[in-house]
Amino acid sequence: MTEKLLNHRAEGPASAPPLLLGPSLGTSYALWDKVAPELSITHRVVRWDLPGHGGSAADLIGPGATVGDLADLALALADSLGIERFGYAGVSLGGAVGLHLAVHHPERLSSLVVICSSAHFNGAKPWQERAELVRREGLGSLVASADARWFTPGFTVPALVRDQAQADPEAYAACCDALASFDLRERLPEISVRTLLIAGREDKATPPPHLREIADAVPGSTLVELPHAAHLAPAQCPEAVLTALRAHLGAAAKRGMEVRREVLGDAHVDRAQARQTPFTARFQDFISRYAWGEIWTDPTLSRRERSMITLTALVAHGHYDELAMHVRAARRNGLTPEEIGAVLLQTAVYCGVPAANSAFAAAQRVLAEEDDL
Repeated sequence: MTEKLLNHRAEGPASAPPLLLGPSLGTSYALWDKVAPELSITHRVVRWDLPGHGGSAADLIGPGATVGDLADLALALADSLGIERFGYAGVSLGGAVGLHLAVHHPERLSSLVVICSSAHFNGAKPWQERAELVRREGLGSLVASADARWFTPGFTVPALVRDQAQADPEAYAACCDALASFDLRERLPEISVRTLLIAGREDKATPPPHLREIADAVPGSTLVELPHAAHLAPAQCPEAVLTALRAHLGAAAKRGMEVRREVLGDAHVDRAQARQTPFTARFQDFISRYAWGEIWTDPTLSRRERSMITLTALVAHGHYDELAMHVRAARRNGLTPEEIGAVLLQTAVYCGVPAANSAFAAAQRVLAEEDDL
């Protein structure tokens, strides 16, 4: 039986770093219409609908649902798309999903952005009352007040108001149940993923103090407050949100360049930068962000281990020029000549003697240069 998944839309190159975008209660992934296409230039963007919202089935959750249930649905979606580790940005309830992932599944996140959200939503009572109202009377009264809750006076996005009107009342009420029981304040200091908080100064639902509370508790986090923005900031102030997101997501390239220099050496990186042309610029940016900023910074493996894996892969594919570069990198990462020789001897068994023969010759030249210094 096929697992039922959240409705979603994927944009951008399949090879680009993945970025999941979570919605606010009462909206669909249309909340990201003015942001996602721009982000998809550099990322594989996947935006999704809450159960009973947009195109997602209402029966994905039921009464008594939790934010953890919604996070599990987001992870199931990522798994179905072959996405293991991803950046995440979410608004309001979508932001709560991101906080839950950062606490309970930190190994899945490469970065986190929490927009107009909270580590708690003012206690259970208001959400229990809203859930009861919606189950009893439907969504009519909430549709009438949507603009006042979501935007500054005089601003609206009709498509998002229609999303509120067309949401399934039972699924909406179950999302209210999730907000009623959500409180991660005590666990915020555990969050280790790089985190950006974005607050709307005119947001009545989750005012800036809610985001400041998270920023004060999450080590190394950054807080941005947007003037003239209310609760649905990506719809009302897309350029400001894009600017903040690009700066945050681009940090992987900055950190990647630092790691690239540490592993390969300044001289090599400077030569590569000097050879860069407009034709190769995006590829160089891709290497810095993805290979060095995402993979080599992952603490699961040490740099020594990564060097051994890299040497083996380069031998297997016959990339001997790059092998020489990574023999130097392996020395910087702490491997001895004897350990490098042992790795290459291992490749003789699994990659073939001719490949290992060429690899030993390339490595010997590098190590001889080192002896001459």
